[in-house]
Order: sequence, then C-alpha cells, then structure tokens
Amino acid sequence: MSDKEDKAVDLRLRKTRSKSGGGNARIASQHAKGKMTARERIDVLFDEDSFMEIDSLVEHRCQDFGMERNIIPGDGVICGHGTIDGKLVYCFAQDFTVYGGSLGEMHGLKICKILDMAIKSGSPIIGLNDSGGARIQEGVTSLGSYAEIFFRNVRASGVIPQISVIMGPCAGGAVYSPAITDFVIMVDKTSHMFITGPEVIKTVTNESVTFEELGGAGTHGSKSGVTHFTAADDKEALEITKELINFLPANNLDKVPTKETNDSFDRECLALDTIIPTDSNQPYDMTDVIYEILDNGGFLEIQADFAPNIVIGFGRLGGHTIGIVANQPKFLAGCLDINASIKAARFIRFCDSFNISLVTLVDVPGFLPGATQEWGGIIRHGAKLLYAYAEATVPKLTVITRKAYGGAYDVMSSKHIRGDYNIAWPTAELAVMGASGAVQIIHKRRINAAINPNEERERLVEDYNEKFANPYRAAALGYIDDVIKPRNTRKVLIRSLGALLEKEEIRPSRKHGNIPL
Repeated sequence: MSDKEDKAVDLRLRKTRSKSGGGNARIASQHAKGKMTARERIDVLFDEDSFMEIDSLVEHRCQDFGMERNIIPGDGVICGHGTIDGKLVYCFAQDFTVYGGSLGEMHGLKICKILDMAIKSGSPIIGLNDSGGARIQEGVTSLGSYAEIFFRNVRASGVIPQISVIMGPCAGGAVYSPAITDFVIMVDKTSHMFITGPEVIKTVTNESVTFEELGGAGTHGSKSGVTHFTAADDKEALEITKELINFLPANNLDKVPTKETNDSFDRECLALDTIIPTDSNQPYDMTDVIYEILDNGGFLEIQADFAPNIVIGFGRLGGHTIGIVANQPKFLAGCLDINASIKAARFIRFCDSFNISLVTLVDVPGFLPGATQEWGGIIRHGAKLLYAYAEATVPKLTVITRKAYGGAYDVMSSKHIRGDYNIAWPTAELAVMGASGAVQIIHKRRINAAINPNEERERLVEDYNEKFANPYRAAALGYIDDVIKPRNTRKVLIRSLGALLEKEEIRPSRKHGNIPL
C-alpha cells in the first residue's frame, strides 16, 4: 500500500471514529432512554444531505485524571451548517454518548466558532443541548468556554434568531446560554434545566424535590416560563424547531418570509359577528378569533401553558409572518398580571428586533389587583410591556374586541404609544373602568341619597354604558382609526398591513434604553 493510500485509510478511520461517538453501548443506552443520538437529531432537523460538519477532528487538550488516554475526535459536540426547507441554518448538537456531552475547553470553543460563523453570515443558530454540564476534569478552562459562549449569545441577540432545544440534562451555568437565546424548546420527561440539582437543594434548604418537579419541561412550561414549547419526544421538538424557523427572517436586516396562500385576502369572518357574548362579563376564547383571522387558520402559539391570560405566537396575514399578542378572557378575565406582562414584553421585543409586524387583540379589564401582585412588582413588570410596545417601530395593528379599561388600555398598543392602525368592533368598551365601579365612585352620594338606591344605581350604570361602553367617543377623538364589523377584521388588517410594510420610524440616537428589568 502506498503512502498516499495509507493516509487515505488513516483519514477514513479518524472520520469513522468521530462519527461513532461514544460507541455502540452508549448509543444503545441513549436509545433506551427514548432519546436520539446527536447525529440522528441532525438528520431529522436538516434537509437531506445538506448538513456540512466542521471541526469533526477537534480533540481535548486535558492531560489530567486519565483524560489523555480517552480522546474521541469531535470532543462531544457536532457543529456545522445546512438547510431547513432551503434556508441556511447553523447548528451545534451535544453528543451525550461522548463524555456525557460535558463541555470542556475545545467543546466550548467549537460552539463559539459556529456562533461566530452564524453571526458573520447572518443566519439563525440552533443549539441541541444534551449535556452533563461543565467537564470537571478540565476545571476553569471549561468555565472559560462557557463564558465565551454566553458573550456570543448576547452579541448575537437581536441580530440572528437563536433557538435552544433541550433534549437531555442542562444544569448549572449551562442553563444561561439557552436563557439568553430567543426560544427554548424542551422534551417532556427526558430534558431538565436547573441551576442546582435536587441533592444540593436537599442539603442546603432541606427541600425534597424530584428532577421533574424541579426542572422538567412541565415545570418550566407552566411555572417558570423558561421554556416556550414542550414536545412529547425528540422528533416533535425538532419539528417544532423547523416550523419556527419557517416563520422567521434570517437576520435583523432581512425581510420577513412570505408564503403563498389560497386563503382569500377578502375572506369574511362571519363567526366573529357573534363571538362576543351579550353579557360583557362572560368569557370567550380569544384563540377562536386568532384562528379565524389568520391565513388558513395557521397559528403557532408560544408559551401556551404559562400566563394563559395572554396569548402570543406567530401566524400569517396575506402571506406575511406576523406576531400576535392577545388578551385571553378565558383566564383571569384577560387581566394583565406580572407573568403576562413579562411574557408579552419579551415576545414584542423579539418581533421588533426581526421586523415582524405586530397584531394586538384587546379585551382587557385592567391589571390584576391584589397584594401579591403589588409586592411582586406589578408596577415594574407591567412597565416592561408598556416599554416594549412604545419602543417597537415595526407596524403595529390593534383591534379592540371588547373591554379596554384603565391603564391597560394605554399599554395594549394604543394610539397614544404609537399604534399605527387601531380599530374597534362595535362591542368595544373604552373607559377608565367598568360601569359599576365607575358609578359607585362618581355617584356615591347620589346613590346613597336616593329613595331606591338600587334602581338609581342601575339607571346610572345604564347611562354610563351608553356614554362609554362603546367605541364611538374614542373614534370621535381619533384615538381609534375606525369601527368595523367583526366579519371584516381579516381583510381590513391585511390591507392595513400591506400599506405599512415599508414603514420607517426614526427615534432619538442612543446607545440603548433602560427597560425596567
């Protein structure tokens, strides 16, 4: 065999060693847990034969604790780029079969390199996280690589979309990279995220909690709000990732993607004419309105189980990607509370970063009252939502379906904080508060002095409703641009959006604002 042939064999063996990961036994163990391997995940995520790996021969440099005798090319993470439905996307996938997916110096620097490439090329980055955490054998060099990743996540924020898919353990400092990224997807029962594990918590605070209770997908999907989507298994998580990528532009300078639709731009939404109950205190499902308006009823809801009193997500209007923010009367009467304010504010800021127009559907009786909310900082957190709307320069379209009371009216993309096109249905009620409460304050003495206080109260409530439980006072003042039949909502929004797509808004020059974090 010639020297040239020897080198070709050597290269093939090195590549084979890299692709085999931790070996058949560890791959079988991964499958036994209901998890795909890192390479199987990449095959599902990317278009066939489109993924191009880089740094497959990188090796760690640790010479301690016997690590010098345990070297696997690739160092436990697969990095590269490929296409998802034809769109260029960069990716890293941690391989749990190699050193438990632990992050050492070179493993981390590989991720840094792929992040740098994504930023330079203006393409989305997806991280498939499945890691035991920092590689203890490498000490501070492992921690240094983590910090290098965090720095790049921050630098990429608002420049390219960043998606983290948690497909196994993610603990300690490792959680902060996903937390900085735009969207977090977790797999139910097989993925976990936490700063400190159950054993440490038991030792320090004497609390007994399971892995699932502490940091499972259900916990982060409903209680903490850390995760945006919960998937049943690896395959579903990757399908959600692909759907998300299809809604998003490649970077902050790119226009939003459009998709041809056979759904008529002039379609009337007849169901909307009767969706608002006669009793203004009776709930209805705002998602029914959303599905009726959007192209082909296509809606990707985000954080569905967290702060359900507000709904956020992506859809399309006239083929264009839009972001939806909507009060949900089914939960807490659609009131804004701490979690709802945080949830919506972050989504609005993402949409504004990536030129995604916002459609806001309003049915809000106010901010949720109570000592718990006040002590928890509803003033500060509610201000985040106000700040996000006022800061956003993308086209902002607002539809008031029913209640728009008090400060919550102002906050929900009102004309006063520069909503571009604000419309209302005839059922809209724009007022400082509901009629009953307002009458009790304004006419307290009159009611108490009346021969029949109840009759007088009812009469005054009816009078207040005639004056304020409608959109026409606001329309007369120019605070809303039109009052429309509900059935016309879709076509009116599509036409308005088309007129606003090239909108430009100049704001004062500054380094950055100081959002009330």
